[in-house]
Amino acid sequence: MGISTWRALTGAAAASLLCLTAASTARAEEVPADSTAIPAEQTADINDRQDWEGGEDQQVGEESPSLCDQPSTWYGIKSKKAVHVPSWWNGTKYKDGPGGTMTMVVTKGGTISAEVTGTGEFEASGVVAKARASVSVKVGGSVTVTTGHTYSRDIARGKYGHLQYGSWGYKVTWKKYRSGSGGNCGGVEIGHGSATLPTSETGWKYWETSS
Repeated sequence: MGISTWRALTGAAAASLLCLTAASTARAEEVPADSTAIPAEQTADINDRQDWEGGEDQQVGEESPSLCDQPSTWYGIKSKKAVHVPSWWNGTKYKDGPGGTMTMVVTKGGTISAEVTGTGEFEASGVVAKARASVSVKVGGSVTVTTGHTYSRDIARGKYGHLQYGSWGYKVTWKKYRSGSGGNCGGVEIGHGSATLPTSETGWKYWETSS
């Protein structure tokens, strides 16, 4: 079984089953040609969710089909973790200090795309669709960032403040199954991996450093 790297949710990825090790890397300014993109007008701006990141992976209750009338292949989400998916292009990350107040604005728009990595047979679009059903309806293959979202934050004395714009998304682990032969209808694993997925909620992440 060969190994390859591929972008999540491109036209080719949405149409192909890969018997490979695959990885797709999010690119800021490219919009995947896929219906899972979240339009800018449907996004919600939420700033500085300090309790969002840093927790342990949460196990996701995964269905285990046992009847032979199940689909021939299906995906399962094994775990999820809340993460801030950054927009790495210029105009969405700032540093200021020491001390004082930061008031920043998104000066350049772009797209934050899903990143799907795995081994075996899978489609990035299938992973995204399953995560939308199992983790959050706000998950999408990409989210559009528009200009103009301003945020202000006081910096502690002697510290440097950092602001990074992005999507309040999830990192998940997934598996893909195929129905077993004969009396084995519980499913045989044919692919597994992880994915970093944006949601329709975007905003500024703030943190401080000593230099």
